[in-house]
Amino acid sequence: MLVLTRKVGEGIVVGDDVTLTILENKDGKVRVGIAAPQEKKIYRQEVYERICRENKEASQWDLEKLDVLNTVLPKGRRP
Repeated sequence: MLVLTRKVGEGIVVGDDVTLTILENKDGKVRVGIAAPQEKKIYRQEVYERICRENKEASQWDLEKLDVLNTVLPKGRRP
């Protein structure tokens, strides 16, 4: 892990197209501004970890539950 010290108004460049700027340091909290292309996905770490966990859970199919869905869904709606 790279550890840097920055003051308010100073920044960090990541790759060729992402810039982080320290906006404020107040009451033990740091506000960071991020300038990046719109197509870049930027998440808070806890949100990203939740997305990964939920994607992993969703990808683990229980075949018995799939059989139940096939009997419940109308024929036109089956995959």
